[in-house]
Amino acid sequence: MKSWRLWLITTSFALLYSALVYNVYGLQIKKGEYYSARAASQYRLTDFLSSKRGNIYFQDKNGNRIPAALNKRYPVIYAVPKEITDASEVANALAPILNVPAAKLQLLLAKPNDLYELLLSKADDEQVNKIHELHLKGIYVDDQYFRFYPFGELASQLLGYVGPNDQDGAPEGRYGLEFFYNTELRDKDLVLTIDRNIQAQAEQILKILVEKFGAVGGTAIVQEPKTGKILAMGSLPSFDPNKYAEYPIKNFLNPAFQSVYEPGSVFKVLTMAAGIDSGKITPDTTFYDSGSLTLNGKTIKNWDGKAHGTVTMTNVIEESINTGAAFAERRTGHDLFYNYVSKFGLEELTGINLPGEVAGKLTNIKNTFRDINFATAAFGQGVSVTPLQLIDAISAIANGGELMRPFVIEGTKPEVIRRVISPETASKVTAMMVSAVDKAGVAQILKYKIAGKTGTAQVPNFKSGGYSDDLIHSYAGFFPASDPRFIILLKLDKPQAPLAGATVVPAFKELAQFIINYYNISPDNL
Repeated sequence: MKSWRLWLITTSFALLYSALVYNVYGLQIKKGEYYSARAASQYRLTDFLSSKRGNIYFQDKNGNRIPAALNKRYPVIYAVPKEITDASEVANALAPILNVPAAKLQLLLAKPNDLYELLLSKADDEQVNKIHELHLKGIYVDDQYFRFYPFGELASQLLGYVGPNDQDGAPEGRYGLEFFYNTELRDKDLVLTIDRNIQAQAEQILKILVEKFGAVGGTAIVQEPKTGKILAMGSLPSFDPNKYAEYPIKNFLNPAFQSVYEPGSVFKVLTMAAGIDSGKITPDTTFYDSGSLTLNGKTIKNWDGKAHGTVTMTNVIEESINTGAAFAERRTGHDLFYNYVSKFGLEELTGINLPGEVAGKLTNIKNTFRDINFATAAFGQGVSVTPLQLIDAISAIANGGELMRPFVIEGTKPEVIRRVISPETASKVTAMMVSAVDKAGVAQILKYKIAGKTGTAQVPNFKSGGYSDDLIHSYAGFFPASDPRFIILLKLDKPQAPLAGATVVPAFKELAQFIINYYNISPDNL
């Protein structure tokens, strides 16, 4: 009896051991390549972009966080070429499913010692089902974390994207905030000052504007002048960071701070600020406009071709008189004018926490004594700025003369860069801008004081010199003018329309009205 029991126990252990050995053999030998490939795919695709990579958030007016960039698991289709006996046959079967030429797939699959080749990331359900139905040896479906942008193109140039680097193909932040905060995002979230609702409205208005007037692009920025906080920043053409490979590289750059342009007549408010603050002119200073001005053999004319006769400096802003801006600059003096314009920050980086910022240039008036250069600079030609520099400079007027550093990261402490003009000067220039809005009527909003200024600038001809027939329309305005809470800059590139008053000004009014309603801002013009 005992020997029978001993035989039974011995036999049972032998069978269990054999099963264990068989399973180990299956795992290590028969399926070893599969698990090696699976491990390789997980290492290559998720080591960087694991679920731990921080999210990026927009917010709303109440401070509620709204995900702008997060991590999401997607199906991936990959191959273990070492397991594939006929690369041509497998490539032909996969080509219509993956929408990739069979010849290209065959090059990836015909590698006898290769344990891993990624064939498709972010596969859809239909593709996954078809792969499963084929039961192709050496072709596998797994799922991995990828960066996901719920709002698609919204603020895409600000956000950037996550993609392979140029060295070893490892995923990393590319462009925008994903690049600038690449290291920080490995272990913490990023909360932006961007208000998702204002951003969406600004981009929608900009999109309609570009399409309606056949423009090649444009930029919209919304800022708090008292703090420097950016509430919206968007440009067209943009891109969808979920599908970044489908777009040209130029779409990844952010024109708001990585591209310069000549601003045109918007610049006249800075010219007036310099003249008034230096004590050389007042809003009521008069001059006689004959309609043209000749300096250094070149003649300046007004945009409307008219001679306005005797006018005040306020009239110059109201009617956007080029010769009047040139007069104000001459009364101020070249050195003082340059010094003031420079103090507005137009030659320096704003220092915003974003990558690749460039600065405008005042070279045309910095290293010359030519009167014509200063005269044209007085109305925004021959000098260059970024949209961010320009809105920040005009924000200084709205902010009582103090220039603030712009920022897009929530929790950043507002920083005064310097005082540019006195509060009294800022108040006087604001009143001139309000008068311009009231007289033109296009940007007026019932019961609110709006301070604004248009700009229609010629685009330089970089091939033959001088200027082309193309134009850039700009409008900068802040409100409520008695206690400015918001400032908007709209810029439209090469529209098929002659004047900013017909393009960006009505668009400004629409966006301003939205913000007023959204924040329930009390009227200041009862």
